[in-house]
Amino acid sequence: MRRVAFYLFYDNDGVVDDYIVYKLRKLRAHVDTIFFVSNSEVASGCLEKVEQLVDTVYCRKNIGFDVWAYKEAIEKFGWEELRQYDEALFLNYTFYAPVFPFSELFDSMSEAKVDFWGVSAHNQVSPNPFTGKGNLPFHIQSHFIAVRNEMLCSDSFYKYWHEMPMIKSYEDSILKHEGRFTQYFKDLGFQCAVYLDPATYNTDHPVFSEIDLTIERRSPILKRRPFFHDPAFLESQAIDVKRALDIVRERSDYDEALIWKNLIRTTPLRTIYTNLEQLSILSDTHANSIIPRLSQKRIAVIAHIYYVDMLDEIMGLIKNIPLSCSLFVTTDSEEKKTQIINALTDLNVCDFSVLVCASNFGRDTSALFITCRDVVLQGEFDYICRLHSKKSPQDGWAKASMFKRHLFENLLSSNEYVTNVLEMFEAEPWVGVAMPPAVHIGYPTLGHGWFLNRGRAVDVARKIGLNVPLDVETPIATYGSMYWFKPEALKKLFEHEWKWSDFDEEHYGDGDLPHVLERLVTYCAQDAGFISRCIMTPAQASKNYVKLEYKVQALSSCFPSGDLREQMQIARTARFAGGVIISLKRSIMFRFPRLAPLLRSGYRWVLKK
Repeated sequence: MRRVAFYLFYDNDGVVDDYIVYKLRKLRAHVDTIFFVSNSEVASGCLEKVEQLVDTVYCRKNIGFDVWAYKEAIEKFGWEELRQYDEALFLNYTFYAPVFPFSELFDSMSEAKVDFWGVSAHNQVSPNPFTGKGNLPFHIQSHFIAVRNEMLCSDSFYKYWHEMPMIKSYEDSILKHEGRFTQYFKDLGFQCAVYLDPATYNTDHPVFSEIDLTIERRSPILKRRPFFHDPAFLESQAIDVKRALDIVRERSDYDEALIWKNLIRTTPLRTIYTNLEQLSILSDTHANSIIPRLSQKRIAVIAHIYYVDMLDEIMGLIKNIPLSCSLFVTTDSEEKKTQIINALTDLNVCDFSVLVCASNFGRDTSALFITCRDVVLQGEFDYICRLHSKKSPQDGWAKASMFKRHLFENLLSSNEYVTNVLEMFEAEPWVGVAMPPAVHIGYPTLGHGWFLNRGRAVDVARKIGLNVPLDVETPIATYGSMYWFKPEALKKLFEHEWKWSDFDEEHYGDGDLPHVLERLVTYCAQDAGFISRCIMTPAQASKNYVKLEYKVQALSSCFPSGDLREQMQIARTARFAGGVIISLKRSIMFRFPRLAPLLRSGYRWVLKK
């Protein structure tokens, strides 16, 4: 069968990720011609990759959405030329493929006696969610539609595209094309089929709502939308994106790294963290010997020791690393350096260096990014564990002790646990940072994790060249500044030439540079193409979960509904109303100072009733 494919592309930065290159390469085995139409400019380095795989590249302005891209592509290609093909494919960039071989798809559908077909369909919905009335009819989804020669040559197909009105919104594209195409041609007597039979699924939108089941049944496509969709919606509908990815890993030869590379570049970190459950509960046991490739890895520990009396405790943790490692200790005085050298010698530690920081401004953070800059950038180590002697006396003994255990145990709990951490890095090369999750027992971190740091974090991120979005509420962050990392993941943070004067600030606390930088570690890794993974021991997971469940149920009980999205709407409305009231109060006090006391008395009287 002679086929032509019209492939639609769009990317805000013009980047053609490798998942698209792979898809085009695999598609080429089943089509004779590929017409690549882009609704965005294509970055120069990417353009060459595409040109090697397709016959035509046509870049246009993003006018008319996907619908007009196809319309103009057909016109550029030529109607007479189009009619020479047995089948025309209209597909786009909104899915990863082929998760399972395209040959399974094309072999199966070549047997269907139909005029057009698609990979997936959306069932009828009443009322139409875009108009509030009538029905959104059953329709083949526009991310992959195939049209055969008889329909391609028909006057009705030409008329459909020739008379297509300008598409001005996403709703337009659904109502005037995707939701209309199937029924329009069925009413004209054309027959259609769907590869993923919607009758065998349980929801109106299987490739989204049942994404894991479609992959279990060997769908060749994996929709991108669920990966970056609103986590609150996915949770409310129990959509299991992580399970779909696990099935890909277990049953397909599709390279999972293609998915991660695209997601990390395009998706907010907390969305990835939530939708793909980037928290690993790692066992304290390890049945097998260390995998051979891990034994060749070069490991370093960088530890800032301000409190020398914690050195024995920290060395006890470092001994849990199952491989030999180089130890770099920073401290703030020559006196402490001597004490540390003597203590390490007594402990028979061989491979160590003790460095005295030129200043104590910035404490452990400046010690890392200034004093140990060359250690990280020299390229000698594969993995580095970052530690410091944490006491947090300002928080009180109980909170500080809980926070310290949260960090130490989740990073270096035991020899077997650390083996599992390192093997995780090896098995998933897209992981660049491994850290304990946000501390919340005793600390008001959740929902307020930026505290006073976000504004400055935006400025610093821009200064060091990070091109990723910072999460709005609680950042995915290395709270407590202890973590495992790959040097290449944090290269921009270390390449920037920080000065001691950058850390010379009047107070130590939220809003200062150390607190900003600990919140930028993960975003630096994302900018470098790496994800950050939270790690926990089973015991710590148990402790944290039950406290978190208590807090969530206590807070949820304050609302009339247990639905998270409804609660968020109520809270945001109340917050807006509260802001309006405060603004109104200030305005009255300014404009009518004599009236304000009278209104205040009346307001208090109402509150008492």
